[in-house]
Amino acid sequence: MGGDHAPARIVDGALAAARHLGIGIALVGRDRAICDELARHEDADQLDVRVVDAPDVVEMTESPAQALRRKPRASIRVAAELVARGDASALVSAGHTGATVVAAHAAFGMVPGVDRPALAPSVPTRDGSAVLIDAGATVECKPAYLLQFGVMGAVYAREWIGIASPRVGLLSIGEEETKGNELTREAHRLLKASALNFIGNIEAREIFAGQADVVVCDGFTGNVALKLSEGLVEMVEELLGAELQSTFSAQVGSLLSRRAFRRFRKRVDYSEYGGAPLMGVAGLCIVGHGRSSAKAVRNAVAMASRLVGNNVLARVEQEIARAAHPPAGTSGWGDTVPQR
Repeated sequence: MGGDHAPARIVDGALAAARHLGIGIALVGRDRAICDELARHEDADQLDVRVVDAPDVVEMTESPAQALRRKPRASIRVAAELVARGDASALVSAGHTGATVVAAHAAFGMVPGVDRPALAPSVPTRDGSAVLIDAGATVECKPAYLLQFGVMGAVYAREWIGIASPRVGLLSIGEEETKGNELTREAHRLLKASALNFIGNIEAREIFAGQADVVVCDGFTGNVALKLSEGLVEMVEELLGAELQSTFSAQVGSLLSRRAFRRFRKRVDYSEYGGAPLMGVAGLCIVGHGRSSAKAVRNAVAMASRLVGNNVLARVEQEIARAAHPPAGTSGWGDTVPQR
């Protein structure tokens, strides 16, 4: 029931995933509204799709924690409980991000050794893509949280992007380790002392250049960076479209460059990624964009299926345990033991 185009586009995308991936789908929300959408699809009764009634919805204007307390049958809460009970393998939502984070945290708990959850969207770079972590799940951070984000982001980059030894960078206002605020300076020290392939600080302009495979930051900074990049992409697309249609010669050029323009749009389109995993909770959760199209929902479900198949949660637990108990010379979470 969440998202700007719910439930129509959510149902369309979920059915596309069931159709093409051969997986089972549970659609959680208002029974009648969902069944009306299913009736538009001739093959709906031939797919492995079930409807789980949940009469309440957390609205975008509501406080997540208060709304979930008042609405025990809210769709996001019911969906999270399905996963917690083992009746589903992963939760996918394009609704209220705060409510999704709160519901997942309450239903799944946290991975041992992780203090706070983090959203890890993929962002396009010059050479492919990178992981930005955190993009809004934890606004107020401590240095140890950023180290945990780095560990989880590195696991995700290996499993999703296929990078054997991801380069981890810390988002700051300068490359020197003395730059930034107290949070970034202390986080730099912890990351540098860890077993991660830490390359130091990176500036915001270097995110899309592919300087790092994992970009670590607090949730406030990451969310601002992500929204800024989305707005910039939309503006560039509009400007390019307007320029290519401005004159007759430009229109001819537009026809010739249409294929390149389509490739550009595909590289920067968030719907190609589907969603962002919520790392740190002890259950698999994918958070989609509020404007998710059917294509984005289908790809978010595909992401969830792949991460389930790769057993990413177990890998995160292993890496977090290793980081929490590092070799001699360091103590928990990279706190350096004084050397003689």
